[in-house]
Amino acid sequence: MPEGPELHLAALYVNRVCDGLRFGGKVEKSSVSKNPEVPFSCAEYTISAASRGKEVKLILTPVRGAAEAACVVFRFGMSGNFKLTPEDEMPKHAHLRFYSLDVPRQVLCFVDARRFGSWEYNGAWQRERGPCVMTECDKFRENVLKHLSDKPFDKPICEVMLNQKYFNGIGNYLRSEILFRLKIPPFMPARTVLEGVKNGSQSEGLSLSKKVKIKKENPDFLQLCSLVPLEVIQLGGYTPGSKREDYTVLMQWMQCYYAPGMNNLRDSNGRTVWFEGEPGPLVPKGRKGQKKRKSVVIKPVKVETKATKRKATSGKSTAVKKECKEEVKAEAGVETAVKRKRAKMADISSEDDKVTNKGARGKRPQRGKKTVDEPQVKICRRSSQQSPMPKTPAKRGKSTKQQSAEAPTPKSRPRRLKADVGNQPLNSPKLKTRRSVGRNNLECFTGSKRHRASSDLVTETVSVKVIITKETYWKDFYLRGVVW
Repeated sequence: MPEGPELHLAALYVNRVCDGLRFGGKVEKSSVSKNPEVPFSCAEYTISAASRGKEVKLILTPVRGAAEAACVVFRFGMSGNFKLTPEDEMPKHAHLRFYSLDVPRQVLCFVDARRFGSWEYNGAWQRERGPCVMTECDKFRENVLKHLSDKPFDKPICEVMLNQKYFNGIGNYLRSEILFRLKIPPFMPARTVLEGVKNGSQSEGLSLSKKVKIKKENPDFLQLCSLVPLEVIQLGGYTPGSKREDYTVLMQWMQCYYAPGMNNLRDSNGRTVWFEGEPGPLVPKGRKGQKKRKSVVIKPVKVETKATKRKATSGKSTAVKKECKEEVKAEAGVETAVKRKRAKMADISSEDDKVTNKGARGKRPQRGKKTVDEPQVKICRRSSQQSPMPKTPAKRGKSTKQQSAEAPTPKSRPRRLKADVGNQPLNSPKLKTRRSVGRNNLECFTGSKRHRASSDLVTETVSVKVIITKETYWKDFYLRGVVW
């Protein structure tokens, strides 16, 4: 935001570029701006400027006739400034224009990109603003010390310095630089700081030369409020909207504001103040500042160093992966060894069962499960017609030994020959083939021997095509021990 030095420099700029120029016609305002119209129109007039704190006044003086002079008071806001350009090169955000009579035609524009600035036609300096800290040093000092008992001086010194009623022209970066030079914490009570200035200024017995010498060597707080802005004016200040290279001298002059290693906090108005050391006793609660600014000189990082770091990290990750794989392999080896042992035990138990059952085929136990102590029990869901054994009763405390003794022994059925298969009577018992949903999961009965494959039973008759010495015929017969 433009402060007192920048507005003073803007007034000097207008006086320099408008010296010798004649303006005429109507003052134009852009349709975008919400500020009031300037109802001034004259055939020929001149423009001059004056500044006071954070205000600039343009004085429009007619050259001929008895017309009275008019004035326009400007407040720059965040980005206001003046520019004199040719009519063809008028800036984009030129909200108020004064046209010259010379050839080629030129325009003095008030440029404000953010549109925070304002103007007032035939206005005066604002009464709420105090004397200028640069051009009215004595009045400024007297006004501050006179109102020390006012309520605003109960606040921290950094907040009182932005009050234009007492410090007209002081802004954010100026207050940081002034407090830094005197090593005053920004959140010290303003009355405490200024009472010390008031007591030290009572030097009636000193001569004028000694007073001037003390002022130059050891200036107090109020004296610095006048001297520091004058230093900025000598440096040239900065123009809002210009490039950073245009005010590098000013940035190098700053010792505290946005300087590396400095602390910062926001005051109760939301403005950031920069300082060194402790902030003071009146720090607002819950206020946080911006991050500390690092040094401007930054060494470039080489690409090779990044590559080596990535290689190192990738090597570590691959080593960890290898160790994990080795651990997994070791655990898998132990598991496979245990499974092999269990399989061997299962094979031994199955062989023992075969010997005890005299060649009967039992269901092979699964690998990995203990089968030594578990007796094999054959379960059949449906009783066979060839061996009409009685069904086992439900286990509800009844004994099964008596029923097994009373049950009759099954009679052996005579074995039929292959020649009798096709000439069977209609009422003769038939061989049955049992099959589940799968084709290979089949169970066939032949005589009293049984081959078990599934519990889902299906009886079917198969037709087979047989070729015998150039003659073909169809013959229906029942399969006997054949897997279809």
